[in-house]
Amino acid sequence: MMLLDQKQAGFADAFRALVEGRREETADVRAVVAEIIAAVRAEGDAAVLRFTERFDRLKLAAGGLRFSAQELAAARAACSPAALDALGLAAERIRAFHERQLPQDDAYVDARGVTLGLRWRPIDAVGLYVPGGTAAYPSSVLMNAIPARVAGVQRLVMVVPTPDGAVNPLVLAAAGIAGVDEIYRIGGAQAVAALAYGTAAIAPVDKIVGPGNAYVAEAKRQVFGRVGIDMIAGPSEVVVVAEPVADPAWIAADLLSQAEHDEKAQAILITDDRIFAERVAAAVEAQLAALERGSIARASWQAHGAIIVVNRLDEADRLVDALAPEHLELIGPRAEALAATIRHAGAIFMGAFTPEVIGDYVGGPNHVLPTSRTARFASGLAVYDFLKRTTLLGCDPASFRALAPAAAVLARAEGLEAHALAVERRLGGEG
Repeated sequence: MMLLDQKQAGFADAFRALVEGRREETADVRAVVAEIIAAVRAEGDAAVLRFTERFDRLKLAAGGLRFSAQELAAARAACSPAALDALGLAAERIRAFHERQLPQDDAYVDARGVTLGLRWRPIDAVGLYVPGGTAAYPSSVLMNAIPARVAGVQRLVMVVPTPDGAVNPLVLAAAGIAGVDEIYRIGGAQAVAALAYGTAAIAPVDKIVGPGNAYVAEAKRQVFGRVGIDMIAGPSEVVVVAEPVADPAWIAADLLSQAEHDEKAQAILITDDRIFAERVAAAVEAQLAALERGSIARASWQAHGAIIVVNRLDEADRLVDALAPEHLELIGPRAEALAATIRHAGAIFMGAFTPEVIGDYVGGPNHVLPTSRTARFASGLAVYDFLKRTTLLGCDPASFRALAPAAAVLARAEGLEAHALAVERRLGGEG
């Protein structure tokens, strides 16, 4: 774990190295992914089945790619009532939050008599990628599928790999709760290719959302343009800005809740009290020993974790904006004032009783958020990601005459004579 103290020499350089450090996958998988995509485009289901047997050790026939209604019912029956109730609560809150995002169409007539408008329409079909096996996350199913349903997407397709045939039944139950239409037991770059280009068994979609490994991320990158994508997700991250009135054990637990995701995850504490910082570090060490995923969390904490001690807490906003974290917790009496000064963060969690974990599951806002400093220019998943804007424009003869001369001048200035003639012929009354 890196300890940076603003009072010490070299702080600026050490902080810059922390900001610029890369935690994304470094393996170059572009060529392999390109081969998989090309095979799926050329061979369709045969390639998907071959790669599924190779990578997931699962031999299927084309007719067995899709989960049946009976399998989905059995999966739901295998879930505990408490887990289903928790999913129901989460779905209710996620749906309510996202329903408030629905934009309104607009139409008006300006001073020159021109009719202008803007209308929103949902994407027709969306593919949802869900990481597979028994460690898959049903909460991510809700976070990706429910905004699409709220937006009015007509067809929602989910792919989830089932290595050795294993699947988390709660993932399938979550898909049912969220209203997913089709679920296929495939994953990897071959699943992304099938969604983008279609096969005999799987009709293509218009956009693909959801996280995955380096092969999935690269496949999404390569099919972008054929279909839309949400983002290229990197390792999870949290920055906690805490005042010394906070409970060190609580702060340590929040840091480790991100560190246990992945060895490349990052957890950072910013505080203005060195003694408090040392107490949090000690609490992290104590809690690591008892964690089921302690080896993963320890690797993350040691390689990418940091505690930053600043001279004054009101300087923290500058550091947070440089980090542009996926998750930001603000804990202490100055939390609201500090939040008002933050410009770059995927999501902000206010106060000691709002750990980021509440946002992961039952808060309501989406937990699919920009990582790797992309919060500087990107936002979390929302209803808007499943909608398209279309502008409307209408001129009557009078408003056309008011605008046409300027349009013709600009067209000729750009050397586009046919553009200019398209308005000039109307001005001259020619057919």
